Amino acid sequence: MTKPVTRQNSRQAAARVSSAEPAGVLDALGAGAYLVDDEGLIIAVNARAERLLGRSAAELLGHDAHELLHRGPQGQALTRTQCTMRQPFHERRPAQAERDYFARADGTLLTISWMITPYDLGGDDVGTLVVFHSPDGPPDDGPAAEPAGEPMPELERLALLAETTTRLTSTLDAEETLRRLVALVVPRLADWAVVDLISERDEVWRSVVVHAEGDTLVPREDLQGPMPPVSQESPMPLSRALRGVASTLADQQTYRQPPDAGLAVEQRRLFEATGMHSAAIAPIRSTRYVLGALTVGRSENPVPFTSSDLPLIEDIARRAGLALDNARLYQRQRKVAETMQNHLLPQMPSVTDLQMTVRYLPAPDASQVGGDWYDAFSLTDGSTALAIGDVVGHDLEAAAGMAQVRNMLRAYAWSQQEPPSRIVERLDEAIQHITDVSMATVVLGRIEPADDGQWLLSWTNAGHLPPLLISRDGLASYLTEGHGILLGTGAGARRPDATALLPPGSTLVLYTDGLVEARGQTLDAGLDRLSRHAAALAHRPLGAFTDQLLRRVRPADNDDDVALLALRTPERAAVPDRTEP
Repeated sequence: MTKPVTRQNSRQAAARVSSAEPAGVLDALGAGAYLVDDEGLIIAVNARAERLLGRSAAELLGHDAHELLHRGPQGQALTRTQCTMRQPFHERRPAQAERDYFARADGTLLTISWMITPYDLGGDDVGTLVVFHSPDGPPDDGPAAEPAGEPMPELERLALLAETTTRLTSTLDAEETLRRLVALVVPRLADWAVVDLISERDEVWRSVVVHAEGDTLVPREDLQGPMPPVSQESPMPLSRALRGVASTLADQQTYRQPPDAGLAVEQRRLFEATGMHSAAIAPIRSTRYVLGALTVGRSENPVPFTSSDLPLIEDIARRAGLALDNARLYQRQRKVAETMQNHLLPQMPSVTDLQMTVRYLPAPDASQVGGDWYDAFSLTDGSTALAIGDVVGHDLEAAAGMAQVRNMLRAYAWSQQEPPSRIVERLDEAIQHITDVSMATVVLGRIEPADDGQWLLSWTNAGHLPPLLISRDGLASYLTEGHGILLGTGAGARRPDATALLPPGSTLVLYTDGLVEARGQTLDAGLDRLSRHAAALAHRPLGAFTDQLLRRVRPADNDDDVALLALRTPERAAVPDRTEP
């Protein structure tokens, strides 16, 4: 198993590896393997590397790989400039060497071949994967070496599997997974790649047919589309693969016999259209069920596939199956979350004279739902309540908590004709006793007509970012009064109210932190960015104002959801000119 780092200065890197990759990735390589961070410190190691080097994980993790392992042919220590891995390591590019030397714990030298490649550690972090084996025979009790005669050298095979794991597990988009899968096998292994997938309704769809024309991958959409159902009795290669039975070789003669099922007809059409003379077909399956089949075929390459090629194709298809299963699970959760979000976020009320518009943008890498929310509704006295808030979290739990908070706030505001501060005090007390919400923020306001064409806004703020008020002439100011602590602390302190008059034609913006927070910048910088752009857009119609504000202000690397509510008061009616002619 991949083991966690014990040295203090590498614990965080080890945690990233553990969370970003499936368990057992290094062990699945079938050779000695370890990961280093950008300083060259070992942050993960597999069991075979321990046996080859005669060192336990505790003796390897957290150590500088160059100082601990790299040696010259006579066992002498090497300077970093003499190290053959140094340049590709710093340039973040793959490289390999057929003969080099590592020091074992007992002082003996281990003659090795090695391959290194950049490795995604999650987030913005990139490490380096080192895969090695001993051409003289590994001094361990692991599985015997592969027999001679492999079509692909062992080091290249391991490099391909390592690259397959890295590339396929770094996306949760099913279509992108298929694109990466095809690019891994064509033209490296074959001239053609075909992927047939089984839908959740057990329908088969030929999702990908791609041909390598030089370095260009050309899709054959005319060969893609719906397929006949899987025959449970057919012994033909594709039917067996789609049932998850076995990987099989096929050639032009395989499908020239009378077809036993509709799939065989489509396979004959495929072989005739592509000119494939040899193919290897492997099941694509997850840990739970069969997802489809991968076919790699050769037409220009005259060398036919043999049974010795099947283990590599099976390994690639197995990794593709795990990646596709993860992508499907993510997309299923995303669809559920989108449905929840559509039901949870309310429609705006129609208020005479007032314009209101709202926007919600989900977190790019979350499941399309989070804890940010907005609300607006009419009160019994004819005024209008406005609210925006944020419940901690970016998952379905946060969405459920958000719904509880919003619905309780609505009930208190409707039934209790009290100032916003008192309504929020009631809400704070309630969520601590009858919800699972740990922390939340909210701004609750009430707006009603005042004299001289102005509108009176009263509000209280429980730990949220301040509302922004922009006059029709572009003067922007934050409403910082009425601020109290966030919900859920249990402090029980009294909350303040604040009031402000909104002039005719002014715009009020309520928003959540995803609009202004950016990595490497202070919150003040984000707030300043928001006020400047809001002032510049004050003359735009409210819908365009809101869309442009989101486009200009939301950080490009934002990983949070955003809720925004904008309100505009009516312009002052023009006074007719009564001057006598």
